[in-house]
Amino acid sequence: MKTQKMYEADDKMISLIRDNYDILQGLGRFGINLGFGDKTVREVCEDQQVDTYTFLAVVNFTINGYRDIDDDGRLSVPTLLHYLQASHEYFLNFELPFIRKELVAALDENDNLARLIMKLYDEYTHSIQNHMRYEEKTVFPYVERLQAGESDDDFDIETFSKHHGQTNQKLRELKNIILKYLPSDMHHNNRLTAALYDIYNCETWLSQHAEVEENIFLPAIRRLEKQLRKNDVAVKISNMINPGGENSETLSEREKDVVIGVVQGMTNKEIADHLCISINTVITHRRNIARKLQIHSPAGLTIYAIVNNWVDIASVQL
Repeated sequence: MKTQKMYEADDKMISLIRDNYDILQGLGRFGINLGFGDKTVREVCEDQQVDTYTFLAVVNFTINGYRDIDDDGRLSVPTLLHYLQASHEYFLNFELPFIRKELVAALDENDNLARLIMKLYDEYTHSIQNHMRYEEKTVFPYVERLQAGESDDDFDIETFSKHHGQTNQKLRELKNIILKYLPSDMHHNNRLTAALYDIYNCETWLSQHAEVEENIFLPAIRRLEKQLRKNDVAVKISNMINPGGENSETLSEREKDVVIGVVQGMTNKEIADHLCISINTVITHRRNIARKLQIHSPAGLTIYAIVNNWVDIASVQL
């Protein structure tokens, strides 16, 4: 029976595996190799360049269902990406093909029911492949762009989340058929039992994989998206109020006078009379101001004038 202990960074890695041998199956997905002696979880993770907090978050979640994760943003998205990508590699290139070989060896290819079993298994495998390939082609590159600070107007993680689900229906049908309707001689029965055992394990591991995505990966990406949106807003505000930015042009003294007139609530005619210029010249100045500052509203110009100390906020009607 599995322990319900909550593992910490100073626990021995060997103790964690001894208590929960299923963890062996997931170590490679983190890039952790065996042969770590009596080192602690922290020491093993640091030696093998794996984020300790993220490793323990996944381990404690899969073992004990511990969900109080990433409340302070400590999860390592690169570590999660590596874990998920390595999981795909394991399932698509090893586990699923291995089970298929077991089934082929255990079944009589001339039996109609056996052919149906193989058909169901291939359909199930195809659905898993489609799901994982979609993540590899769409979701993972999107996350990598987020990490690079690039926003994406055409996709967000909620789009993936709405269509994220397990594809276990065909696998359940397959298990039921094997259990209920396929008697065989002892030799083939042993092979089929072994294949069925691996199918059960694979179902459990795939379910854990989906739950890690749902409960750890997706919340971490939502946090990343939220932070990027905050940064985008901060940059836009900074660009708006910082006349010394690379993409801004310095306003002339006359353009500053026009901005102050707008902030004080003057019409174009009043600004023209005050500055002894024509209305058309005022309109031209305002067009140039909008182009240089990328600010097109009186409210935006008011903020710009206040932060640049051209007007006193106390004198502005808000």
